Amino acid sequence: MSDRHPFQGNWVARLYERVRERGYDSLTAFAEARPTASLVALAEELGPDDVAGVQVFKGLVAEAERSRWVTRLVRGQLVRELWALLPNGWPAVLDDANRFDIAHALGAWVAFTPETHKERADKAGDALLATPPPPGWLPLGPDDELLRTLLPDEEV
Repeated sequence: MSDRHPFQGNWVARLYERVRERGYDSLTAFAEARPTASLVALAEELGPDDVAGVQVFKGLVAEAERSRWVTRLVRGQLVRELWALLPNGWPAVLDDANRFDIAHALGAWVAFTPETHKERADKAGDALLATPPPPGWLPLGPDDELLRTLLPDEEV
């Protein structure tokens, strides 16, 4: 175990050094190779003792803003939240427990959504609740057809 804290030193340089060590030229490429992994899992892969999930997300947002792919990042984060909180896919029965799990996943997703996209994310979440996807639906990545319908690639 390291004595380092994730925010000790130049964590941005450390993050990108770890990404390059794994053969990727960007944090986005690293994360997209693992589209269903949580931010914590991505951070643990990059450095279990000195990289935090929030750092990974900050880096992903910065890259998405530069490339103007923020909507894709937002869709990708929904995929990560759904895999973490609904590992068996969209529930067939919307009882109280399943509604809680869905609300938890959507709430976590919106919390990670950049301010510029929060309104669109709220509307997409409302649409999922109003017209639920088929039971078992669990997108494999940000290019899922339903997600692209809910959040098309227009930048705001």
